[in-house]
Amino acid sequence: MVERSTLVDYCNELLQSDAFQDYCPNGLQVEGAGQVQRLVTGVTASQALVDAAVDAGAQMLLVHHGYFWKGEPAAVTGIKQRRLKALLGADMNLLAYHLPLDVHAELGNNAQLAKLMGWNVLGGLEPDNPRSVGLYGELPEALDGATLAAHMATVLQREPLHIAGNDRPIKRIAWCTGAAQGYIERAIALGADAYVTGEVSEPTVHAARENGIHFFAAGHHATERYGVKALGEHLAERFGLEHQFIDIDNPV
Repeated sequence: MVERSTLVDYCNELLQSDAFQDYCPNGLQVEGAGQVQRLVTGVTASQALVDAAVDAGAQMLLVHHGYFWKGEPAAVTGIKQRRLKALLGADMNLLAYHLPLDVHAELGNNAQLAKLMGWNVLGGLEPDNPRSVGLYGELPEALDGATLAAHMATVLQREPLHIAGNDRPIKRIAWCTGAAQGYIERAIALGADAYVTGEVSEPTVHAARENGIHFFAAGHHATERYGVKALGEHLAERFGLEHQFIDIDNPV
């Protein structure tokens, strides 16, 4: 067992959560048991994940997408009431990290995606920002767009949407997990041959075609499984916790 406060303080310091202006509170969002032995991690604190964590007997649920987003209704009704009721009824802590978990140089979503795909990181997608959300780098060897799409589908277990802005091979690549399709302009400015993110918007297709860059929408959920899983594994090893990553299927 480890004290809840020890885990929370460690995560806050490790991810430097106080340094971010985010769309939601980072850190402890719902207070539960004072001691933690079993940790469940997952991408989003949906009802399905909360219920699975309860069934697993977890004292803490750690996610990338938690609650209390800016602009959402404040009233505790509907799905918000049901999710909170389940957490509080199980005396379960909810710990959530959004941007801090995207950015971390080792455990972050973008770093973990690069590790999984075998991409070499060269720097941040925002060169002047030491906490750049996205990254850029190079493939170990140049690939055509179709081959990279097939490799992505195999590794991420989801078929990506591929917009082929040209027929040239891909060597220099930029990426930002989640809903970061608007960052394609930053990838273009860095001279990337391809840009990878989770989601796509209608203007993104035109931007890719007219600027001659490959674009891949590989799935918001599919690109953001790996940071929270890596963090959970790290905590389990450091504090001797039982850890289970639970993947709630989401095609988006």
